[in-house]
Amino acid sequence: MLEQPPRSAHAIVTTLDDLATLADYSFVDALNCDPEGNTNGADHAPRQVFSGHYVPVSPTPIENPEYVAHGKELFRELGFADSMAQSGDFVRMFSGDLSGVPQPMRKTGWACGYALSIYGTEYIRQCPFQTGNGYGDGRAISVFEGVINDQRWEMQLKGGGRTPYCRGADGRAVLRSSVREFLAQEHMHALGVPTSRSLSLYVSKTEKVRRPWYSEGSRSIDPDVLIPEPVAISTRVAPSFLRVGQLELFSRRARNEEHPQAMEELEKIVLHLIDREYHDVIDRNLPVTEKVVLLARAFRSRLTSLVANWIRVGYCQGNFNSDNCAAGGFTLDYGPFGFCDVFDPQFQPWTGGGRHFSFLNQPMAAERNFHSFCSALRPLLATHQESLQQLDEIQSEFPKLMQAQLETMWAAKLGLDAFDADLFRELATLMMQTPVDYTIFFRELSLVPDDIGPLKKSFYKGSTYVADPEAIEKRWSTWLTKWQSLTRTIPREELSSQMKRVNPKYSLREWLVVPAYKQAAAGDYTLLRELQNVMTQPYSEQSKDIEEKFYRLKPSAYFELGGSSHYSCSS
Repeated sequence: MLEQPPRSAHAIVTTLDDLATLADYSFVDALNCDPEGNTNGADHAPRQVFSGHYVPVSPTPIENPEYVAHGKELFRELGFADSMAQSGDFVRMFSGDLSGVPQPMRKTGWACGYALSIYGTEYIRQCPFQTGNGYGDGRAISVFEGVINDQRWEMQLKGGGRTPYCRGADGRAVLRSSVREFLAQEHMHALGVPTSRSLSLYVSKTEKVRRPWYSEGSRSIDPDVLIPEPVAISTRVAPSFLRVGQLELFSRRARNEEHPQAMEELEKIVLHLIDREYHDVIDRNLPVTEKVVLLARAFRSRLTSLVANWIRVGYCQGNFNSDNCAAGGFTLDYGPFGFCDVFDPQFQPWTGGGRHFSFLNQPMAAERNFHSFCSALRPLLATHQESLQQLDEIQSEFPKLMQAQLETMWAAKLGLDAFDADLFRELATLMMQTPVDYTIFFRELSLVPDDIGPLKKSFYKGSTYVADPEAIEKRWSTWLTKWQSLTRTIPREELSSQMKRVNPKYSLREWLVVPAYKQAAAGDYTLLRELQNVMTQPYSEQSKDIEEKFYRLKPSAYFELGGSSHYSCSS
């Protein structure tokens, strides 16, 4: 059982030596190491990992690292001095070189295996050995765990080199994808959506890898060229990086009796999850069966809230498999994600994602992941019929609770005390037929307009609108009048302020990010840092220049553009 460390004074961390005093490696100390692993971390070729919760792996440092950016807000929260992000020993550690870290920091990181379920269906074919024993952190390596200001944090390099789970890939991440995740994590936090966080981003000045991507101006669905791109390492931070797919791996092994310790390893990782992520809501002295039932209920609450928040801010995860679903109930793995411009229930930026992971189908995808989560817990309750029945009830109630969260969210976006199905149904129809910009529409509505004039700033004016603009605008006016009748009991300024707190003004639109990562690849980080500043204040009214630059409709030239309107998973 994980001992919660003593409460600490507010950390003031100015050096890596200061950070070392906060180290506390609960994951590797409490759980099982792969018995075939190398304690020195020299384990960089694809192989099967049959047991154990982690494999010791030494990161592969990037060549000639250069500072790009750091998560300024996260640094403030952690009590880190901004100057640390550019200090030599910090740069070395978080660009992959652990050889000189001060004790009691460890000179070896760790990578984890996990299973894969896609929309609730178990798969093993993505494993190169067709067994499920070679799938996991292919280029993500955790390098630190500690307690900072009474909160346990884990720090993980993305792009830190090959691991036994690399599946033949090079273990690197390119600057393009690293910039996207770095910006997105801090934007989502600022939006009030639970998420992993961005600590730092470093790029190699000399090391490049080739990736399939889109040629300039390409309308191709799939990448049409192979391009050299700078490699980078971003460090993401979270209370843990435990995934639904991770629990599934150990559950499958227990279910299939793959080795004598399989059931013990499942129980240990589930209890570790509770201690890491749910210790504040689950009494550590309860029997295991009661803990497991409470875990399912607590995760359900977090997951339904999370997905409702995704929809509130226009976020589509793109690839919401169980291995991309954090068991702590926050957003994890910013791969082929996107924020919608045009409101489209079937918005899906990833070309390989299909409709099952599209924007308004995310509640159903979450339900499938929750089913996978509950299935992973079942072996621990096999001899406790009452607990299994409770788990079944918790699972069966997911759709009802998800719907309640969605209705509460839509009511908040509309400034209503309670969800109005008729009002929402007509709004959704109008938003699709016009169509409208999702973020701009709700922000303009938050100004509580007298007529539809301000709302028209969000109109893209598609074929239905062009065919009969007068008819569409008349329907909008009728809708607005009904909305006004439902909100008139609240003073106008109060209603506007309330709505602005849930309807952001700024959204991390892909066509804004593309020029930032292109300029960054050429060594110019100005736009990236400007975006970071704007997108970490998404609800604020910023300068007129910022508004003109970032609060506008998607330009027509970007529609259907490869790498901007849609993209592959190449990273």
